[in-house]
Amino acid sequence: MVFKRKIYDKFLEWKNTSLGKSALLVEGARRIGKSTIVEEFAKNEYKSYILIDFTKVPKSIASLFEDVSDLDYIFLQLQLIYKTDLYKRESLIIFDEVQFCPKARQAIKHLVADNRYDYIETGSLISIKKNVKDILIPSEEKRISMFPMDYEEFRWALGDTTTIPLLKKLWEEKKSFGNNLNRQLIKDFRLYMLVGGMPQAIKTYIETNNFRQVDEAKRDILNLYEDDFLKIDSTGRAKMLFNAIPSQLEKNASRYQVSSVLKNTRAENILDLISEMESSKTVLIAYNSNDPNTGLSKTKNLEKFKMFLCDTGLFTTMIFKDKDFTENIIYEKLLFDKLDSNLGYLYENVVAQILKANGNELFYYTFLNEASRHNYEIDFILSRKNKVYPIEVKSSSYKTHSSLDAFCKKYSSRIHEKYLVYTKEFRKDSDIFCIPFYFVPFL
Repeated sequence: MVFKRKIYDKFLEWKNTSLGKSALLVEGARRIGKSTIVEEFAKNEYKSYILIDFTKVPKSIASLFEDVSDLDYIFLQLQLIYKTDLYKRESLIIFDEVQFCPKARQAIKHLVADNRYDYIETGSLISIKKNVKDILIPSEEKRISMFPMDYEEFRWALGDTTTIPLLKKLWEEKKSFGNNLNRQLIKDFRLYMLVGGMPQAIKTYIETNNFRQVDEAKRDILNLYEDDFLKIDSTGRAKMLFNAIPSQLEKNASRYQVSSVLKNTRAENILDLISEMESSKTVLIAYNSNDPNTGLSKTKNLEKFKMFLCDTGLFTTMIFKDKDFTENIIYEKLLFDKLDSNLGYLYENVVAQILKANGNELFYYTFLNEASRHNYEIDFILSRKNKVYPIEVKSSSYKTHSSLDAFCKKYSSRIHEKYLVYTKEFRKDSDIFCIPFYFVPFL
């Protein structure tokens, strides 16, 4: 089962504009469907292709890239081994999971200069130091990030091609569906939150309609991620930081409290480890902004951050990972918002995922409430032109938005639009746009 993915159009754009002058590097977390969609692209857009999976190739194939002085020999060997003819400017060679063969990645410089064929590399953990320390990174790479399936791709997988265009039209017109239809749309969105964007989880849901089996598929992926973190850091610190994400978010603290997970360890002492975890694409990092204004990156506080999971479905499973499986009844209660538990951080995670997949870096902001001596917090801040968009996330119906009000009063000249994201229908509260979660992709 091959799902329709938006990144396919980006592959086409690269092919038609590059004309063989660059290789495409597709990087992203494991199990998000990189290899599947790249191979589908190869089948549809080229006369022939060869897929070299470096996770399982024999040493004889990997060794071909140790010496690239004779490309004719390399291409002859590949054609013989894979029993596939290559055609000048009509064939694609795929380096799948290229991080397992750094020399093949280095060879891209010479392969692209040769200009006989096109090249796409896929990789996870692609930027981890041990995978690049002994090679020269080719400047001929065009890098593109891939993410789990977004909400629209999820709807496509379910056979629904009408909902999202309708949502977009109503967003542009700033109109509401009304409360009755909104309830159904929020329920549909919750289904995405629970299943998530991992192709295997979606495939399992479509084939079985059984949440327990979907949960098992997601647990397998989480186990793979844990194994990957042990490769990044054999001491187990990265794995511990990863598994503590739900508990850290549940605390509703102003930052990820590293010292509560790794005793006697401050964030400043593991910045390299955090960076490598972020590079793995399995986690998303939202950094605190010291001064929320245009050019948020220059105000980033590297030691004050929150950590989210790359996929909302995986995050749901992680929340209930205290036993071997999560019962269907838990998922059903979550779907209908009947679980007696505050899961605001689940909604916060899905917003983080959507914003990141849409090309936004993640920032938040905290500042002191002088009256209560507690912090106000703006969950997310987007930079648009020369202004900012503050976003406050609520897990249920419309309540108060004191943090948003205080922020807007403090920085009124910097703000263009302000948003409260919640579960009710679209409305405007004074100059605050109160939007349901299914409108977040349009921000």
